[in-house]
Amino acid sequence: MTDLAARLRRLPAFPADMPDLDPSAAPDEPADLFLSWLEDAIASGARQPHAMTFQTNAEGPVGRTLILKDLDDRGLHVSTHRTSRKGQQLAVDPRAAMTFFWRESGRQVQVGGHVIGLDEETSQADWRARPSYTGEPNPDWQVYALQPHWWEFTQSRHDRRHVRIGYLREGTGWVHGPVTTAAG
Repeated sequence: MTDLAARLRRLPAFPADMPDLDPSAAPDEPADLFLSWLEDAIASGARQPHAMTFQTNAEGPVGRTLILKDLDDRGLHVSTHRTSRKGQQLAVDPRAAMTFFWRESGRQVQVGGHVIGLDEETSQADWRARPSYTGEPNPDWQVYALQPHWWEFTQSRHDRRHVRIGYLREGTGWVHGPVTTAAG
């Protein structure tokens, strides 16, 4: 073991107190659990609780940190220029995934599915709300919505026997339970 490996192993991994996750009490809708965990992260004062790693797949896996803009019946929203690298990648392969991690609670959420471009009105409203908005519309700006096909919720534990719940889209509803290879 190198010195770096030994130093990394000694670093604290999880906070002293973490919430529990009871799979039998999981809601039928994964978005409800996600919103509950996001609200907990916001209430805890976590920095950028809406930040996530957004992964595309057009050139092989590529991840970058983005901000969740909204969540509604269309999906989880992010925004970017259509001509950006991620915009171009989504045009080639609209599959994507998001990973949220809240270290203050030892919680992680992964969600994956297909991404669609939302309407121009939604995109321009988001553009106007940006701190750098100068009063001019931006026809290259796009709000995208990831429409989930699967979710995975992980609650860390000190003994490393983390509790995971997977959700998989089945028709218009969700099947949930232990994480399966189809959901992970």
